[in-house]
Amino acid sequence: MDKQKLPDNTNRKPRRWLRWTIEILVIVAIIFGVRAYQQRDMIDGIAPNFERGSLNGSVVRLSDYQGKPHLLHFWASWCPMCEFEQGSISAIAKDHPIITVAFQSGNSEEVQRYMERKEITEWITVVDEDGKLSEQYGIHGVPTTYVLDAQGNIRFREVGLTSGWGLRLRLWLTDVWYTK
Repeated sequence: MDKQKLPDNTNRKPRRWLRWTIEILVIVAIIFGVRAYQQRDMIDGIAPNFERGSLNGSVVRLSDYQGKPHLLHFWASWCPMCEFEQGSISAIAKDHPIITVAFQSGNSEEVQRYMERKEITEWITVVDEDGKLSEQYGIHGVPTTYVLDAQGNIRFREVGLTSGWGLRLRLWLTDVWYTK
């Protein structure tokens, strides 16, 4: 009886895994490239101070938030990703100082109505109707979030959708690494 020789498939798996690894690396490189492109004009270093009236009638000065790590979160009422992220931002606002900036979302009354409709009550929000504050921070898209340390230095910046636990981790790292 002649034994037929079966094809040797032992080399197929390593080649398949090699191809998958290369494809995953290419996808990761594209993601990082897009993120770098989105952040190209965003400022770094010391966050520019500003003074604006908030929706609740108080005056918001970024310098008043020094002393503890905090978030500066830019969002828009017309942005679906911003809406998806609202729950995370509201949860973080209960534990950490947050200033939110309504980017080109209308005037104060329109933004206030939007926030009431969405039942957002935890946020300190300033309205950037003309986009000048966002321009000062180099923002081209929302949502965009800056994590500032206790001295007002930008330690992390994020464009696009991010998770609540990711923001909490960045706040914690900022507190541990940069608080003197």
